[in-house]
Amino acid sequence: MLWSLLKILVFVAIVALLAFGFGILMETAGGVQITVAGTEYTLSALQSVLALGVLVVLVWVFFKLLSLLIATLKFLNGDETAISRYFDKGREQKGYQALSDGLMALASGEGRLALAKASRAARYLDNPQLTDLLTAQAAEMAGDSPKAAEAYKRLLANQNTRFVGVRGIMKQKLSEGDSETALQLAEKALALRPKHEEVQDTLLQLQARAEDWAGARKTLSTKLKTGTLPRDVFKRRDAVLALSASQGVAEEGASLEQREQAIEANRLSPDLVPAAAMAARAYLEQGKKRPAIKVLKKAWEAQPHPDLAHVFAAVEPDESAAARVKRFEQLARLKPKDDETRLIMAELHIVAEDFPEARRSLGDLLERAPDARALTLMAAIEKGEGAEDAITQAWLARALSAPRGPQWLCDNCNHIHAEWAPVCEHCTSFDTLSWQRPETPELTGVTAAYMLPLITGAGASTAVDLAEEEIGEAEVIEADDGFEDAEVASQSADAERVAGK
Repeated sequence: MLWSLLKILVFVAIVALLAFGFGILMETAGGVQITVAGTEYTLSALQSVLALGVLVVLVWVFFKLLSLLIATLKFLNGDETAISRYFDKGREQKGYQALSDGLMALASGEGRLALAKASRAARYLDNPQLTDLLTAQAAEMAGDSPKAAEAYKRLLANQNTRFVGVRGIMKQKLSEGDSETALQLAEKALALRPKHEEVQDTLLQLQARAEDWAGARKTLSTKLKTGTLPRDVFKRRDAVLALSASQGVAEEGASLEQREQAIEANRLSPDLVPAAAMAARAYLEQGKKRPAIKVLKKAWEAQPHPDLAHVFAAVEPDESAAARVKRFEQLARLKPKDDETRLIMAELHIVAEDFPEARRSLGDLLERAPDARALTLMAAIEKGEGAEDAITQAWLARALSAPRGPQWLCDNCNHIHAEWAPVCEHCTSFDTLSWQRPETPELTGVTAAYMLPLITGAGASTAVDLAEEEIGEAEVIEADDGFEDAEVASQSADAERVAGK
């Protein structure tokens, strides 16, 4: 209402100013004298202004006609679009101006304004490659997914913009959670642009999530050939994919293919713990102990791990406890100061009932990094040496409230996994699991204290008092999802097993 009133007032003011100006010109004496072919013309002030306006219009018409004449001559000379370009020049200027304004709005984050400018540009320009692309991006920014999908589908019709359309629809399907369709679109996009790094990574992640290990290895090879992946990283990830394929084959029961895949995975990345463990098991199934031991030693030298120790123990399953201690010294000499080496040797000495040597194997681990495993082993050592039950119970109380130690942790989202996997079960990222101690503090529930009677055989009240005394002023929270209860039960089972030995 106010805007309409303002426009009316402006119009009235302009008319009044023109009338006032014409009145002044009519009252002004004198004028302009023009002599043409001996004839003299005298123009008043008003007539002079009007004549000047007519002259300007005539000059403008002259140049327009001249441009039309030039376009006609070009058309007659073989340029079939010269006349159409002449008449469309004004529309193109308006269209490109709207396109420019739309790009500026898009860069500024104004999705609705960019969408309006894209619609205006599409009216004036016969260039759908540009206007549809601007429309799609502006619609995505404005949250109008159906309109963006329509624009991307129009881009599929042109060979030059087909990749943009496929990639745009692929990203929409990913955001909608339709991984199957997104995988098919990613394959098409990679076929159109094999060197596009983002599409390569997206396809690789989708193939790993779908457990298409053969396709993922092919995509990984494409990344290596196009130079978007260093060779050392390629070898590591190719080993992860080969290991994943061997795990899938194992579930199907094809043990021969499983062994081949596992051995190949270990060959590609000898320091990959799951690959080394599976390759060693594959060699053992073939009766080849020496290659299995060689694989385990090389992996242990890179990173000691409980899975490697379990397979190394399976090399001689029927040996005595003393013989096993002596044989495991081969691994201990490779990494004598590593925490895992200390823990493994302590466990073996406990089984061999050499409790002083088990204590020496632990060393300063209890002061430097006291986790549940080390504290449980200390409880077993105290029990084996004939210590009082109160001392054993105190160590077990500390074990129930201590961190679990190194675990398979996702480097991307810090999610903890019970077992190694090629794809994180939380964030679905590929090859991000590593064996390390979680940086976040682990809190135990009050249920842990009531688990002590199952382990020590002490009275419930006595066990709870011991646990609370050892835990001290630490914050105790109540588990809300059952995860901590399962964790405590696992720790209790470990403690009972070791204490029994």
